[in-house]
Amino acid sequence: MVKQPVSVNGVVRWKDVGLADQAKSEQKERKMVVLRHEIGDVLRDVRQRQGRTLREVSHSARVSLGYLSEVERGQKEASSELLSSICSALDVPLSSMLREVSDRVAVAEGVAVPDTVPQEFAQRYGRDLDRELNSDLNDELAKGLLSGAR
Repeated sequence: MVKQPVSVNGVVRWKDVGLADQAKSEQKERKMVVLRHEIGDVLRDVRQRQGRTLREVSHSARVSLGYLSEVERGQKEASSELLSSICSALDVPLSSMLREVSDRVAVAEGVAVPDTVPQEFAQRYGRDLDRELNSDLNDELAKGLLSGAR
């Protein structure tokens, strides 16, 4: 712990400064994650990547244009039925959309997103997969080098 001078209303006082204070200030700085904002952002990103308009998606999902707009802006909480309908209209599995939302929430909370390969699977098949991938990569490189040499 280190003491540091702090001036409060012209009066200098000594304050303990250390790692504990840094951790407290970092916790205070974190913003609250609002799930409806993250869901709306993901839905908007998917729709825009597809180059589709709100009108097209609202018609396919059988949701009013205004309501879909409010969901995308995070102003309305969407029911599971509504989310399912919107995801169907976007031709995206609900689970994929929720996984993206989950990853964004984890990042906002400062939590590391775990690897999606189960540990048992990686231990059992990881070495074999590495060998197969390296073999395939070497074969492709060899073909590419040979075709480039012609």
